[in-house]
Amino acid sequence: MKNLIKTCSVLLIACMVVSCEEDFLDKDFLDAPAKSSLDESTIFSTVDLATGAVDGILEPMGQTNSYRGRWIPYYGFNTDVEYNYSSGDEGSDADLVYYDAKPNNSRMNTDNNAWAMMYQGIERANIVIRGLRNYGNPEPGTDFGQLLGAALTYRAIYYADLLKTWGDVPARFEPITTETLYLPKTSRDTIYKRLISDLGEAETLVAWPNETPATSTVERINKAFVKGFRARLAMVASGYQQYPDGIRRSNDPDLSVQKMYKLALDECRSVINSGKAHLEPSFRTFWKKYNREDLNAGGEALWEIPFASGRGRVLFSFAVRHRSVDQFTGQPRGGTAGPTSTVFYDFDQTDTRREVTCVPYQWGTAVEGIAQQELTAIDTWYFGKYRYEWMDRYVTSTNDDGVNYLYMRYAEVLLTAAEAANELEGPAAAAPYLKQIRRRAFPSDQQAEKVDSYVDGLSSKDAMFNAIVKEYKFEYTGEMDRKMDLIRWNLLKTKLDEEKEKLTNLENRTGEYANVPTTLYYKYAEDGVSLEIYGLNRGETGNPGPEFSAYPWDQSLEEMINTLYKPGVNPNERQFWPIWQVFIDASNGKLVNDYGY
Repeated sequence: MKNLIKTCSVLLIACMVVSCEEDFLDKDFLDAPAKSSLDESTIFSTVDLATGAVDGILEPMGQTNSYRGRWIPYYGFNTDVEYNYSSGDEGSDADLVYYDAKPNNSRMNTDNNAWAMMYQGIERANIVIRGLRNYGNPEPGTDFGQLLGAALTYRAIYYADLLKTWGDVPARFEPITTETLYLPKTSRDTIYKRLISDLGEAETLVAWPNETPATSTVERINKAFVKGFRARLAMVASGYQQYPDGIRRSNDPDLSVQKMYKLALDECRSVINSGKAHLEPSFRTFWKKYNREDLNAGGEALWEIPFASGRGRVLFSFAVRHRSVDQFTGQPRGGTAGPTSTVFYDFDQTDTRREVTCVPYQWGTAVEGIAQQELTAIDTWYFGKYRYEWMDRYVTSTNDDGVNYLYMRYAEVLLTAAEAANELEGPAAAAPYLKQIRRRAFPSDQQAEKVDSYVDGLSSKDAMFNAIVKEYKFEYTGEMDRKMDLIRWNLLKTKLDEEKEKLTNLENRTGEYANVPTTLYYKYAEDGVSLEIYGLNRGETGNPGPEFSAYPWDQSLEEMINTLYKPGVNPNERQFWPIWQVFIDASNGKLVNDYGY
């Protein structure tokens, strides 16, 4: 299954590759005879051929300027916990991540960009869905039912990512015809309702993890993921977001908080009560399994975008940085982004997620093939969730690492259940879900205080909500979901401004950061490559001994403070990227940008 996303998809075998965007659609195709119904009837009445067509829906994700190299590396920055280091450099990359993207952005304004690739995937899904409905007899518990459920879900994934990136977008739920070649934008409310309905159908068609061979891997769609994803969309659709007339919740009564939170809570409880997915007992072990490409379904990972070994740039972009080819990787990459400098110090010192999430070192230039860890600076942290050194494969590609993109994991189901239960039923109903998350995070001797007493003390809805917002931070830093959540909570600018103040306090060692040391001490462990560090914890200000070397830990945080979002820009008014100019120009006047672009 690691070969699912390739440049040449099996969908080509089925002779079904058409583009969704004007620039991709061959105008001669519109005048050519339609493919015969016999062709479609053969493809979609044959399980193997239909499976290839469904797999091909995802192929556009692996294209160079699609999810692989344009959407995953840039969307989701910056937040109060995640900082893209290109923010410090003026130019197209900085514009994308510090809320100043422009329609002619040189990194994105190409006709084969993520926008086009997402619509190409949607067009493929539309063709597959039509074919399966007409010729596959897709019923629950059948191969064709599983395939239709997967196709509906893949289409929803593309649309969900379009909506959170661009806001209102054109809605295409049928294959392109001459009459529908050019379409204006559709209200996202209409699209969200359609996606939620489609996923409601899909969950009746697909099996639970490991219930069938088709759901034995996290690279395939299963019922736990569909339900969790449906819950996510319900929370987003009912949340705050920027509309052309301002920041607000939806005015559509079908997307009210009461209705959508009830739907989300029901879906999450269904997954939780099924026992078909669960948290990995150890946070560190989960991320090691992820980097080792453990694809077995039924654990914490619910679905991953399946990149082939020669595609995908997850570690390439976000891993702990490697300065050269070394004992762990043939690809000197990683480190384009990291946690903001305050995150490590905001964790409880006993929280086991801290050292996994925040890494204060890089791997230096190798000597005779062996690299050592080297301290960076307080303004340069890396995401420890992504590590070449935890892989089983040795990456040799110069441009791709092939590690899947983790799209959803079970922790989100628990946190969504907590948030929805708190809103609808009160903090006591939310407490068991939040406790599950925190119990995994803290050693057993800390749980009475850090789990039970802490959560039981959240006696009001506001206190529980604020604790859930904070818990998302500790659980999800480095997974680039925070931006979406801050927007739906109407906390984007609020939290970014809070983080600017926190960074200032950290730089000056005032307020909540007054006891953060300004000097680290380090030595190498017996393996000769790993650092032993003293001074990272609050209050560790003494010299631990002559075997340790001192290292300054008081670098300026001014650049991060000034470029978390661009000075003079209101991030609440830049929640979305603009539609790129190439697509505006090719839309026959149908597409326009809102939000002041």
